[in-house]
Amino acid sequence: MIGRGVRRLREAGVLGMNRRNAEYIMGHNPRSAYPIVDDKVLTKRLARRFGIPTPALYAVVENHGSIAGLAGLLGGLREFVVKPARGAGGSGIVLIRDRTEQGFVTQSGRVLTPDDFAYHLATLLSGVHSLGGTEDRAIVEALVHPDPVFAGVTVREGVPDIRIIVYRGFPVMAMVRLPTEASDGKANLHRGAIGAGIDIGAGVTLSAVHRSRIVAQHPDTGNPVAGIRVPSWEEMLLLAARATEMTGLGYLGADFVLDREAGPVLLELNARPGLAIQIANRAGLRGRLEETDRAPAALFATAASRVAWARQRFGRVAEQPAGSSPRG
Repeated sequence: MIGRGVRRLREAGVLGMNRRNAEYIMGHNPRSAYPIVDDKVLTKRLARRFGIPTPALYAVVENHGSIAGLAGLLGGLREFVVKPARGAGGSGIVLIRDRTEQGFVTQSGRVLTPDDFAYHLATLLSGVHSLGGTEDRAIVEALVHPDPVFAGVTVREGVPDIRIIVYRGFPVMAMVRLPTEASDGKANLHRGAIGAGIDIGAGVTLSAVHRSRIVAQHPDTGNPVAGIRVPSWEEMLLLAARATEMTGLGYLGADFVLDREAGPVLLELNARPGLAIQIANRAGLRGRLEETDRAPAALFATAASRVAWARQRFGRVAEQPAGSSPRG
């Protein structure tokens, strides 16, 4: 029974964790490049050099002695995001949407008193929310105001983000992660957000995955998740494709948000992207990775040539029903 199941997954081109780790992460990601993507401060600085937009950086809290002076450094800012520099999975991230006499108002409406705020910063510095649990820095950056294209499939003023898997500079698969009530308005699948596949060719959403199940509607709004056209899709793919030259990583996940004014903005890069994106797209990664290895050598020269080839090879435009019209 188990053997037949494994065989079916292999025939479907599904990439498993062991092969992902051994062949693609270890085989294409030099260890020397990991600090670049594991530390969001370093990622931001490198992205700036490559002309890739990221949320504006307001402050970096380096040590516990700097916590007391942060409020003064932020001045009259009423909204921002606080996160660990080396965090993962959305842990430790707090979105501040307003400021009152009592303290800072979070995305969920909770008020953090100055003491609460200082305590949270202290936990970030101690490494509670960071890779390896070692001491860390805290980042204070601009709060993104998302494009309204996903408003009907998002709750709690959450900020959807878009994950693009990039292999050898080619964008091979993508999904948008949509916040839910269960995820407390955060776009993390393991917290209960849903992930909707995106057609690489057309930039249109497909079916979605929620807690390992295929779903057609958002669990809270009831609106369909398929058929939404992602704005600035080619621009986002080009930015993702350039991440290979930027980092030296051959296999990575590039996470973007769509700002209503600035367009695609890079949130972070991941040297160990998860595999649930295959369920969201109802397609296996392995076949796309192997086909990319066979791409003509001339295509590897520029991000534009890599994106054009990937959109043509991995897009599903031809599969859309006649007369259908994507939303957005």
